[in-house]
Amino acid sequence: MRSLKTTLLASAMALSPLAAGATGPAYQHVLLISVDGMHAIDLTNFINSHPNSALRHLSYHGTVFPNAYTTAPSDSFPGMVAQITGASPKTSDVFYDDGFDRSLFAAGSNCAGPPGVETNLSEALDRNQNLITAGGRLGQVLTQLDPAKLPLGLTNGVCAPVYPHQFIHANTVFEVIKAAGLRTAWSDKHPAYEILNGPSGKGIDDLYTPEVNSLIPGQKGDYTTSFAEIRAYDSTKVSSVLNEINGLDSTGGHKVGVPAVMGMNFQAVSVGQKLAKAGYADNPALVGGYSDAIGTPGNALQKQLGFVDYSIGRMVRLLNQNHLQNSTLIIVSAKHGQSPIDRTTRVAVDDAPYTKTPGYAFHIADDVGLVWLDPNQRTPEGLEQAKAYLEANKALLHVKTVLDAASLSEIYNSPLADKHTPDFITIVDHGVIYTGGSKLSEHGGFDNEDRNVALLVSAPRLEGTVDYNFVETKQIAPTILTALGLNPNKLLGVQKEGTQTLPY
Repeated sequence: MRSLKTTLLASAMALSPLAAGATGPAYQHVLLISVDGMHAIDLTNFINSHPNSALRHLSYHGTVFPNAYTTAPSDSFPGMVAQITGASPKTSDVFYDDGFDRSLFAAGSNCAGPPGVETNLSEALDRNQNLITAGGRLGQVLTQLDPAKLPLGLTNGVCAPVYPHQFIHANTVFEVIKAAGLRTAWSDKHPAYEILNGPSGKGIDDLYTPEVNSLIPGQKGDYTTSFAEIRAYDSTKVSSVLNEINGLDSTGGHKVGVPAVMGMNFQAVSVGQKLAKAGYADNPALVGGYSDAIGTPGNALQKQLGFVDYSIGRMVRLLNQNHLQNSTLIIVSAKHGQSPIDRTTRVAVDDAPYTKTPGYAFHIADDVGLVWLDPNQRTPEGLEQAKAYLEANKALLHVKTVLDAASLSEIYNSPLADKHTPDFITIVDHGVIYTGGSKLSEHGGFDNEDRNVALLVSAPRLEGTVDYNFVETKQIAPTILTALGLNPNKLLGVQKEGTQTLPY
């Protein structure tokens, strides 16, 4: 087993031959596909059992990395941020989509009172989260975010809303590519993914963000409550990418040229892993999750994986039709995995005891616990009392390890100096998810099943190989820039963490 610090911070392998010898762009385009929940074992199993699949054919001309790891915490935000910054939360300062900022103020407060507020960068920021448009216009993300719901910050004495892109402290590949005069595009699950614009707020020319937690038309449940409807939801984003491959904008309304970097996030597999039973428009015989401990997908998850493969195949076929296949590098990965795979090890736990931590301000718990104390109560004595409480309740919360300021400072920035780093992170027993509901699995934690994710890099000129060395998904960022003939050292994450390109 790797030590915690080594696992989280090690940057894998040497520069690829392509990166070391390139004098210009090896590719004109990069297509990045992120499949939420897709483990490395899911990719291997699917390729082996589907000889005519799109993923199998991509693997014939590419490198599969069975030992690829995403960030810890393994939440969607830091997982995606790593792929486009080359940075862990140590540099990006992004720990979770729902977190806490010690310097900001609550929405509507006019920056009055002591600072310190929950920062929920999810559907909570939508103008209307019940609508797939989030109450704005798709492709124009700022029309979808409600400034009145944003946390507030003081700058030179002026109180103003703080947008998601202002939470990220590392620049993105989108910003570097756009600065080189090239076009950028991306599609994701919430308008709050405006964070991917990077600190400039201007990295993505075409950001297409239909709301995943909007209501299914005519129903009371959202798209994540149905295997079929989440596929329909993802199909809207697939259409946006197909439009871009055709040289149109994401909505198909204008001819703008094929972006240098484009892609999307899939939700279908994640829902197939987490949703216990059939929902609206589903065959009632469908059951979510896996059939066994070795990752054999159940009947619902099989459909979801097949849908993702079919959709990727559509993109590949269109690249071929438009004679873009030789000039496009395709990268398939995941923001996070999901735990547990073996549903017999699932243990549902109430996270309410976290709220009784002395000095408590906020926590988020999925299959990990992140705890922030009230900034006014973070004295040495207060921190010791909080730690003692968490240690005393480890059995109740099914916690293996409590990471305090000293241990967190070895991995990230010290919570005593940084405004986002949690005061405590609890690493839980395998199989534990904090829920009172029926969901079968979760992510966000440090478990191998959360972090060991799919990674495939493919292009027609490449030979099919499997590289079993340890790599990290944050290596995707410098790989994208190198492929486009741009300097990966323009990324702060690469500079600070020594992140290398993938050895494909």
